[in-house]
Amino acid sequence: PPVWVACTRRDTIHMAAQRGIGALSFAFFDPEEARAWVEDYYTTLATEGVPIGDAVNANLACVTGFMCHPDPEEAVRRGAEGSNFMGYSLGHYYVFGHHRPGHTDLWAEYQERRRDAGYDPEAVRIAAANQDRLGAKVVASGTSGLRGAMGSPDQVREYFRRYEECGVDLLILSSAAGRNRHEDIMESFELVAKEVMPEFIERDERLQAEKAARMEPVIEAVMARKPASDHPPLDPDYVIPAYPRQSAADDATGKFSRWLDDYRDKIVRGEDVSKRLA
Repeated sequence: PPVWVACTRRDTIHMAAQRGIGALSFAFFDPEEARAWVEDYYTTLATEGVPIGDAVNANLACVTGFMCHPDPEEAVRRGAEGSNFMGYSLGHYYVFGHHRPGHTDLWAEYQERRRDAGYDPEAVRIAAANQDRLGAKVVASGTSGLRGAMGSPDQVREYFRRYEECGVDLLILSSAAGRNRHEDIMESFELVAKEVMPEFIERDERLQAEKAARMEPVIEAVMARKPASDHPPLDPDYVIPAYPRQSAADDATGKFSRWLDDYRDKIVRGEDVSKRLA
């Protein structure tokens, strides 16, 4: 499988390129900001990349908040609180938080501190009523919050196009966050699939072919830098037993091993499955 690393800083994206792996950015930034990150990633990959795996995963993905509705203000009403909770949570665990396992009520803390922390859904609601062009972050009434791809199909389509034009390979749409409703999330994805995605799907095959042709000599050069003895050979007798098998091996009586064998045979014959489905 392709190797990825999660990134919140530009330095980590640079490191991903140096190691020939995909960069999955959890920093919420606009497409125009992403352009410099994309250029640095692919330039570094071409000039310095030495793969740590047995293949190169030349891809840069970005995360964005997401909720789509014909009425952009309704899209924000449905999605902004949950999306900003996700942003606040990332900050809590990786930047500024003091977490007491089993005691910290992160949702309550978010409700109390989100305005001062810059994850204010109210700022997003104000912005949605006064601007058409989507942005990763918005500032309104002296506070700020995350918006991203929250809006009407036309707004979301234009936002996606900007990422595409800046060279971002994949967008990860984050909507299952906080207390966002499942029904709203599914309705949002269905609307985007119907009204936004067709034009991107139509040109995807051509763009993928163009990228493959462009990257072929780059990946060949990157793989040529990989040391011949990059990792020791795997012992042909090395196995990873299923956890119950490992436990059975520690049972001196052999009863657990016999039970596992019997259970396996029942599954093969369909007896256990038919019993569970009865």
